[in-house]
Amino acid sequence: MLSRSKSSISEQKLVFYFLLLLIPFIMLLAFHIVLFGVLYLSSLLLHVYKRKNDLKGDYSSKLWDNGRQMVTCLWDLYGKLWHGYELHGVEKIPEGPGLIVYYHGATPIDYLYFMARLCNQKGRLCHSVADHFTFKIPGIKLLLDIFGVMHGGREECVQILKNGHLLGVSPGGVREAFFSDENYNLLWGNRKGFAQVAIDAKVPIIPMFTQNLREGYRTLGKIWSFRWLYEYSRLPVVPLYGGFPVKFRTYIGDPIPYDPNVTAAELAEKAKTAIQSLRDRHQKTPGNILRALLERFDKHQKDD
Repeated sequence: MLSRSKSSISEQKLVFYFLLLLIPFIMLLAFHIVLFGVLYLSSLLLHVYKRKNDLKGDYSSKLWDNGRQMVTCLWDLYGKLWHGYELHGVEKIPEGPGLIVYYHGATPIDYLYFMARLCNQKGRLCHSVADHFTFKIPGIKLLLDIFGVMHGGREECVQILKNGHLLGVSPGGVREAFFSDENYNLLWGNRKGFAQVAIDAKVPIIPMFTQNLREGYRTLGKIWSFRWLYEYSRLPVVPLYGGFPVKFRTYIGDPIPYDPNVTAAELAEKAKTAIQSLRDRHQKTPGNILRALLERFDKHQKDD
């Protein structure tokens, strides 16, 4: 009897340790299920709306406004419930065109929340530049088209701005998403094409930063094998994990006005400094997941 009892206890311990080992994989899987679930639900809603209203192309038409609002309400609700999302400084965005430049977290989910809140509050659509990997995700082409997401050649970006629209871009892109960390370092390298776009279109740059972004979602980018594999293949092979319901606050900085006497390199440096200033003002570094979770219960609204 004693031997059987010991054997049973040993088996229970093995099961317990096995479940502990599974926790990271469960977290990784749950995060992807929720994110892609909302993404595909958005796409499904738009397809139903398109079929019901017998719509064809011309995604900038006002006929799509109700469908677009339906999706932005979904994402805004998701942001409120899961991250207590707040947007500060929206009044700093000019009425006309502008290039919104932002820090890229492990996922750009904060940018999706921003787009949704801006559309709901101001009725404005912010077009977006995305990495080519985004367009390889099956089943979301209509969603990307409706919200003006593009891979973004320079001429196309300039034209969108000249047409009076807002355009969002993250100079750090995939590299910043994968390999920045809880210190929120900007990994822009020598990128200045976005600044040249702003100069060519004669529009201001509007800096943007989201507090606690790296505490909500993180990557395994510090593991050298993933870094090596990405540098060798340029494939998005760095695993993401998280989905923690931490507090997200997005801050809009003061616009950097168009100046014909400033070079693209100088303007890019100004934009980088502006985002770093927002980070230093609103983000405690290194980031801490527990602290970011506790901020959900902090009712004190931080100054813009």
